[in-house]
Amino acid sequence: MRRSRGSVLLSNFFLASAVAVFFLVPALFLLPQPSFGATIEELQSQIDTRNQQLAQLEAEIAEYEKQLTQIGADRQTLEAKIAELDTSRKKLATDIAVTENRIATTDLELDQLGNEITDKEQRIDSSRAAIKESLQSIAKLDGGTVAETLLASSALSDIWEDSDRLRRVQNALSNEVTLLAATKNALIDDYTEVAKKQGQLVSFKKELTGQKSVLDQNRSEQNSILTTTKSKESEYQKQLDAKRDAQAQLEAEIKEFEAQIAYTLDPSKIPAAGSGVLRFPFDPSVMQRCADLQSTFGNLYCITQYFGNTAFAASGAYNGKGHNGVDFGVSTGTKIVAAFSGVVEAWGNTDAVPGCYSYGKWVLVKHPNGLSTLYAHLSVISVSKGEPVATGQLLGYSGSTGYATGPHLHFTVFASDGVEIQNLADWYRQNGATATTPCAKGGAIIPVAGTEAYLNPLSYL
Repeated sequence: MRRSRGSVLLSNFFLASAVAVFFLVPALFLLPQPSFGATIEELQSQIDTRNQQLAQLEAEIAEYEKQLTQIGADRQTLEAKIAELDTSRKKLATDIAVTENRIATTDLELDQLGNEITDKEQRIDSSRAAIKESLQSIAKLDGGTVAETLLASSALSDIWEDSDRLRRVQNALSNEVTLLAATKNALIDDYTEVAKKQGQLVSFKKELTGQKSVLDQNRSEQNSILTTTKSKESEYQKQLDAKRDAQAQLEAEIKEFEAQIAYTLDPSKIPAAGSGVLRFPFDPSVMQRCADLQSTFGNLYCITQYFGNTAFAASGAYNGKGHNGVDFGVSTGTKIVAAFSGVVEAWGNTDAVPGCYSYGKWVLVKHPNGLSTLYAHLSVISVSKGEPVATGQLLGYSGSTGYATGPHLHFTVFASDGVEIQNLADWYRQNGATATTPCAKGGAIIPVAGTEAYLNPLSYL
């Protein structure tokens, strides 16, 4: 008797499929198998405990931020400043505890994934063994090939019995091939998840470094204030008055400079107002806490000063020319993130120039949609010039560097083709003018723009 052509083709198909999977899979899994002491269930229990601790720490942070908001509402005094620094330090310590908790949780999740990977690799080994056995059964039926066995059968019942056995082996082989392919795909997903978790771990460790830097600066600032004022309120108020005068002079000088920049806004080169192309430059958790403080700020976004001719500007600030951004009243050490993807165009620190009270530490990000965003008064900068950043990526931490009446983020939106990075000393030399402020004399570097290049951030958030 001869086997049908369909039976031969079916057998060959399963043989080819099984051999392909059997020999190709080992090359895919050359990583060493991890070995972990805790079970997947035990690790999940530890992760759940960590998440509960995280929720408690987040509640502590929210409470500290309420206290800082109340302190910030008080009159600017030495006592209030020291109280703000003390409370900020407690909040920063809790921020650090949150990040350390997230690092520990991610380590546990990596261990858990390692166990799952080990389990899947063991299933793959079992499937490969089953496939090997099935291949041997097909190839060695009665000591010969399948075709030889069928042709050599002397009775019809023997032929049917062998054919039935072959079908059973082929079905088993088909099931093992399907299971192996599914397990292989699940293992690839696990490896992808491990890479993602490892990336988060690197990010959290970078955040931890930044938070510890903010904490160190907080201690240093408090020591400096107490030393220079000799703990006297009168000395502290003198310093504040000197800063206000220097900042007012700088504003006048900058406005004079910017008035000479010829720029006409082309609306076709930027997104339409109200398009919402930018996100708020904070983590969602910060925005949620801002919503809880609506009664304090009078808005849902922790805004302490709006764009344009605000009441503060009308009182004489900014040389009567209006506020060129939006101020968010967030505590020192709040993570500041990119409002949209782009490239870090520049960063600077006006505090490096003695007597220059301006943006302090700032970062400018240029976006591909025709907009650029400025983040100022930072305590720590976490990016470098030319670095590409994604929406929501960490840029640094909020603070009160430069001229600031308290910790906050100054956020400006520019039309990209109307903003430039300028060394003020160079500009005065090039124009044959005489610099009068410490910022210009010392060569402070800041972003400047023609009047029309300043855009209302709330038109794009």
